[in-house]
Amino acid sequence: MERSPVGVVIATRNRRARLAVTLRHLLDLPERPEILVADNASTDGTRAMVARDFPQVRLLALPSNRGAPARTHGLRAIRTPYVAFSDDDSWWAPGSLGLAARLFDEHPRLGLLSARTLVGPDEEPDPLNDVLAGSPLGRATDLPGVQVLGFLACACVVRRTAYLDAGGFHPLLFFGAEETLLAYDLAARGWGVTHSPDVIAHHHPDPAPRTDRPAVQRRNELLTAWLRRSLPHALARTRDLAVASGHDPHARRALRETIARLPAALRARRALPPHLERAARLLDQDTGRTARPSYADPGGTP
Repeated sequence: MERSPVGVVIATRNRRARLAVTLRHLLDLPERPEILVADNASTDGTRAMVARDFPQVRLLALPSNRGAPARTHGLRAIRTPYVAFSDDDSWWAPGSLGLAARLFDEHPRLGLLSARTLVGPDEEPDPLNDVLAGSPLGRATDLPGVQVLGFLACACVVRRTAYLDAGGFHPLLFFGAEETLLAYDLAARGWGVTHSPDVIAHHHPDPAPRTDRPAVQRRNELLTAWLRRSLPHALARTRDLAVASGHDPHARRALRETIARLPAALRARRALPPHLERAARLLDQDTGRTARPSYADPGGTP
């Protein structure tokens, strides 16, 4: 049986046991995808475990923790035309990678496909599923599913050329709420970003959320605004965070870390074209569409 045209890239750091579970699930897939682990300088024996227990899995040993851009290093090292991202606690449902490949084959403008995510052993629907499925951006005649400007990184498939064209995950954000910026950059380059509920990913996150997650998420949301959104929007979001920082320690940390990174964000600023700024504003009007589940914690976070 031929291998799938969809490869799988996993960014990980110091989650050896969880990664082993994920690899077993992926290796059982009928599509037999090529699998590559991009290890963010783990110190828990992850590399030895992969080499010993999963010799059929490729290992990219990064010299330092690269954060979310480890996925880019992995994608560059894998040569399949389409690449699915998994975290070290997520995997793909049987048949989903085959379906994703067919959708990419049939829709040349499709750059990223967001899957429906089922959480935990009870396969509870991720709250983000309904947010994406109800996107007010609607459908395009040359794309499958509904158009979106957001997704869950551990539940998406990309066209390799589109991802590289857009620049991949931005190093300034490192990890946490990094998806929106990539969606903006893909759409700005003319690539379609859509949600397909028939493509399914399983996510088994640690039930104990990271204590720094709210601050990191708010920091990266504000940095994304300065990197791509209109100046009035970025200024308004900064003002809101400054007001919240007076009573919220997470907001205070997010504001402090944003200010430290703001010069780099301004140097890399590239405002969205007007039609995409209007689309982003339409999504802003529904405040629920910017929410992310509190357990969203991509593998490889330091």
